[in-house]
Amino acid sequence: MITRREKAVNYAVLWLFAALSVFPLAGVAVSALSGGSTGSATFSWPDSLHWSNFAEAWSRGHFSHYLLASAVVAVSTVLLSSVLGILAGFAFAAFDFPGRSALFYLMLIGLMVPEEAFVIPLYFDLRNDGLTDTYAALILPQVAQSLGFAVFWLRNAFRAVPRSVVEAARIDGAGDWRVLWRILVPTTRPALTTLAMLVFMWTWNAFLIPLVMVQSEDLRTAPLGLAFFQGAHTTQFSLLAAAAIIVALPVVLLYLFLQRHFINGMLAGAVKE
Repeated sequence: MITRREKAVNYAVLWLFAALSVFPLAGVAVSALSGGSTGSATFSWPDSLHWSNFAEAWSRGHFSHYLLASAVVAVSTVLLSSVLGILAGFAFAAFDFPGRSALFYLMLIGLMVPEEAFVIPLYFDLRNDGLTDTYAALILPQVAQSLGFAVFWLRNAFRAVPRSVVEAARIDGAGDWRVLWRILVPTTRPALTTLAMLVFMWTWNAFLIPLVMVQSEDLRTAPLGLAFFQGAHTTQFSLLAAAAIIVALPVVLLYLFLQRHFINGMLAGAVKE
C-alpha cells in the first residue's frame, strides 16, 4: 500500500525528470524561432517568432529530396528486418536444432558491435560489389544491424505466447507456417509494432553509414542535410534548430500515432501469469 506521502514523492521525481527531459527540446524549439540566420547557442527567449526559419531550413537543407530518401530507406529496413526477424525468431523459439544457443548468441553480437568498428571495411566490400552509392548500401547494413535485436525481441515474444494456444492449433491440423502467421504473429502484434517503431527510429536517425556509403545527391538522407548549417568556423544555430525539428518531426508523429501499441509492446513481457 503506497501512502499519500510516497505517492507525492513519486510524482515529484517524475515531474523533475520530465522537466529535465523537456528542457533541451524546448531550447531547440526556441532557438528555431529566434531571429537572424546565425542565432545563438544560448537559451534566450526571442523578441519575435521567426517561422520563416523553417521554410529557409527546408530549402537550404534540400529536405524535399532527403526526407523522401530517408522514408525509402527506413520503410524498406523495417519491412526486411521484421520479416527476417519473424522467421528467425520463430525458428529459435519453436525448434530445437544443434547449435541453437550458440547461433542465437552469435546473432546477439550485432547488438554490441558499434558501426564505427566496421563501416570502413564494409565500404570497401560494398564498393568491390558495385553497391556503394545505391539504396542497397543504405538498406542492407541497417537491416544487418537491426536483425540481432529483432531476433532477440521476437523470440522472447513468441515464447511468451501460451503453449496451450499453439498446441490447440496443432491439434486442429495447423502446420508450422500456419501457426506462425495465423497464431503467433497476430498475438504478438504489440511487440511487432514496438520493433517496427524502434527500427524506424534507428534507421531514420542514422548518420555515419549514409555519410560514408553514398555521394549521390538523390540518395542522401535527412540527417545529412543538417551538415549544410554548420561550417568550419560558424554554425547557423537558428536554421540548424529548425532543420533538426524538421528531421525529427516524422519520428515524433509516428510515435504519437502508435504510442498505445508501443507502450503495450514494451510492457508485454513485464507481467507473467
